[in-house]
Amino acid sequence: MLKLVAFDCDGVLFDSQQANIAFYNAILAHFDRPPLAPEAVGYIHSHTVWESLHHIFSGYADIESVLHFARSFDYSPFISMMVEEPFLREFFQFLRPGCYVALATNRTTTTGAVLAYHGLADNFDLVVSAQDVSYPKPHPESFVRILEHFRLSPQEAIFIGDSRVDEQFAANAGVPFVAYRNPGLTADYHLDSFAAGPDLIRGLVRNQTFEPRRKS
Repeated sequence: MLKLVAFDCDGVLFDSQQANIAFYNAILAHFDRPPLAPEAVGYIHSHTVWESLHHIFSGYADIESVLHFARSFDYSPFISMMVEEPFLREFFQFLRPGCYVALATNRTTTTGAVLAYHGLADNFDLVVSAQDVSYPKPHPESFVRILEHFRLSPQEAIFIGDSRVDEQFAANAGVPFVAYRNPGLTADYHLDSFAAGPDLIRGLVRNQTFEPRRKS
């Protein structure tokens, strides 16, 4: 039986691209650096803030000053720029009470504030962010912690994500992967809208097809 549905945050719960671009551009501007290059936009979408800062400030002589500034930089003005995905709350309601709901994200200290601002915190039985683990996604530690918390096997869960990092994360954890609005990913299932989420879950339960096709 399917007992757990876990979600990524950015690109799944929210369209957060403009918020994240604005956040990193503000840090770049503080250090008199040009705005994000197009190739960096995809990187910051799926990696931790510290990985992203090292990436976009590659070659910068004083990276420690950048990291120090980022630790005290207020992300809250950018949270309102994050746009909640349509039909998300209806999908949460559909999952209750039959499934546990968890979040596995490479966000760090902003995770709680984002969920609180958008009124979504109560929808999750467990939230695991990059600051809660030793190794962020795509390392499977986050999902291992989730499965251990609920005492479940990988075959009793699915993970919904939207990036290559999420694809590899699910494969590393041995969990069936649902690619959200990204047909270019290798996935067990694809989902273009949370309006179709209930039909996906009904199909999974009816067919009991939870074994992932890929193993790492």
